[in-house]
Amino acid sequence: MIELFQEYWRNYLYTDGYRFTGVAITLWLLAVSIGLGFCLSIPLSVARVSKKKWLSSLVWLYTYVFRGTPLYVQLLLCYTGLYSLEVIRNHELTNAFFRDGMHCTLLAFTLNTCAYTTEIFAGAIRATPYGEIEAARAYGMSSFTLYRRVILPSALRRALPYYSNEVILMLHATTVAFTATVPDILKIARDVNSATYQSFGAFGIAALLYLAISFTLVGLFRRAERRWLAYLRPQGK
Repeated sequence: MIELFQEYWRNYLYTDGYRFTGVAITLWLLAVSIGLGFCLSIPLSVARVSKKKWLSSLVWLYTYVFRGTPLYVQLLLCYTGLYSLEVIRNHELTNAFFRDGMHCTLLAFTLNTCAYTTEIFAGAIRATPYGEIEAARAYGMSSFTLYRRVILPSALRRALPYYSNEVILMLHATTVAFTATVPDILKIARDVNSATYQSFGAFGIAALLYLAISFTLVGLFRRAERRWLAYLRPQGK
């Protein structure tokens, strides 16, 4: 395995000479999809807990569909399903977008993680102590200010442990990106296996790389939890 990594380490980590591959692409997929999903999930989570039934129902339908179907199927629909439609191919912008495997992968990943994150944040919003809301209203805060200064900061902090699980699961889910010919870690491992027929070494290196990234993310989230959730820890007398 060591000799195999010494020969193909550039491919596994960042480049094969003319394009980014391996760890670099995996981290790019994770960062972009998680970042976009996070930004989209905040207004959607507010809509999810809205008292307007039609609004919350629309968000529920979206999260139900994307949480109820496999990510692999969603990727196939984005990569091959939508591009098979004439209305997509006949328009210059949509044709260029859905013809690129990276674009389709990022779209599928973003919509998927956004659905899960929306439900996580919506649950945290519902769990906001009523006393905090009443105190904010006593100060005369508007609904927008209430969410911006009280509900969302409190909910996002309390949702951090659950959100960290979603980020780790999304890292593992990036392994389906090879379906769209995206050169992530698993795609490189498959190529190395095809070139050398050393399956244990090729996929063993991929497993170690995923493990290292997972431990790094877990460590970063644990530090964030110790900082932003310190007020929830029992205080010694």
